[in-house]
Amino acid sequence: MVTALIAVVCVTLGACEPARPPPPRIAWHHSIAHGSPAAGRLEHGVRLPAAGAAFFTWDPVERRSPNRAWRRWGTDRLVRIVLRVARDFRAAHPQSPRMAVGDLSRPHGGDFGPSFGYIGHASHQNGLDVDVYYPRRDGRELAPRDASEIDRARSQELVNRFLAAGAQVIFVGPNTGLTGPPGRVQALVHHDNHLHVRLGL
Repeated sequence: MVTALIAVVCVTLGACEPARPPPPRIAWHHSIAHGSPAAGRLEHGVRLPAAGAAFFTWDPVERRSPNRAWRRWGTDRLVRIVLRVARDFRAAHPQSPRMAVGDLSRPHGGDFGPSFGYIGHASHQNGLDVDVYYPRRDGRELAPRDASEIDRARSQELVNRFLAAGAQVIFVGPNTGLTGPPGRVQALVHHDNHLHVRLGL
């Protein structure tokens, strides 16, 4: 009798469901990208949260999640596109791992070269670039090490989704087999485990 009463209360009030974490808070404001991706700076950047229901962040230097906060800054437009693509990708594949996001820019943009870890970035300077790791074939929420570990079909889907969202250019690894409109999707070394999305000014 008591058990049945508790069950009725739980169903009626929803009191027995596990609490869901609140969505990450983002301090939104208009951002300005100055200069070029390879010689620029970021004004009034927006920080991508460490994780959300549809994505997690990955530190390419320490090879762990989440990525450090100072590596997750971009223009408000870039952050909104990343979140929208992650949400739509998750909705299309609710049982799959969340989308893995790597580096954007530093808090005020500027140099993001080798002194910031591993080989660094030749660009990522004005808040318009983001690295997104290809989904893994084994379904683990980790960045793949190379093209042999990626789910090519879902990786191509991510390329297509970012193109549809307005990416100016996407760099993909030469061993991934990923394709797209000439000029907008380009093969580039050191991109066999992630795609590099760049927005235009």
